[in-house]
Amino acid sequence: MVVIEGNLSSEQLQFFDSNGYLVLESFASQEEIQSMRKRMEQLLDEFDCSSDASVFSTKNQQETTNDHFFESAEKISFFWEEKAFDEDRNLKQPKQLSINKVGHALHEKDAVFNKFSSSDKVSSMLRSLGYKRPVVIQSMYIFKQPGIGGEVVPHQDNSFLYTEPTTCTGLWLALEDATIVNGCLWTIPGSHKNGLVRRFLRDESGVHFDKPSPCYYQEDFVSLEVKAGSLVVIHGDLIHQSFENQSSKSRHAYSLHVVDTNGCKWAEDNWIRRNVDPEPLFSS
Repeated sequence: MVVIEGNLSSEQLQFFDSNGYLVLESFASQEEIQSMRKRMEQLLDEFDCSSDASVFSTKNQQETTNDHFFESAEKISFFWEEKAFDEDRNLKQPKQLSINKVGHALHEKDAVFNKFSSSDKVSSMLRSLGYKRPVVIQSMYIFKQPGIGGEVVPHQDNSFLYTEPTTCTGLWLALEDATIVNGCLWTIPGSHKNGLVRRFLRDESGVHFDKPSPCYYQEDFVSLEVKAGSLVVIHGDLIHQSFENQSSKSRHAYSLHVVDTNGCKWAEDNWIRRNVDPEPLFSS
């Protein structure tokens, strides 16, 4: 039997079904990693600090979500770290060390990131998970900057990228080693089996959650320390988070979120409202 790169084994699928996540080591090659990191360096060099950009925060999403954020669904947009500025709104360090993330259409608008996002191995893996007509609905390059890389509070991806029925899967690629010290992912194994807790809605007044966040106990979380090149596959209902980076080393990652467009409907009250429908990775 010929095994196609990216295909998941029955053991891997069983682990994913039980735990809600799966770590695929060495999913990206060193060449792919360096290509994406080099391209992001170029994008940052070209980025004009005085241009329109906003702060990104998962703690204050209602306050920091603005037109710049909404328009990023179909653009390459830059978002600052909360702690990047002093009291006079001046950057405390170079822009390269002050950006929280770049998103949300890298996979569409940039050839280097599109090459990985639409690769055969990504499509093969999604076929293994049962996708029929998947689209990448958003992509992000996340920096987790040394010393100021912000916390990402416990959440479920389906809250933000809701389809009926739910179909979101997160693909989180480590572009540098992710450790407990520099802000690796943490998750509650099996929490996806409890279903979706709340939704992040967009209406005339802006964005808001329809319910308050539950309280989570840190002892229920497990850390996912991974090497550069590892891909973490995340079920849309899995509770996951990451802490601030208090180390002197960054934790770069490239994140994709995929939803199916076969037999399901994109919710009109999601924050992403596209003018042009995304192209499917494949149709089967």
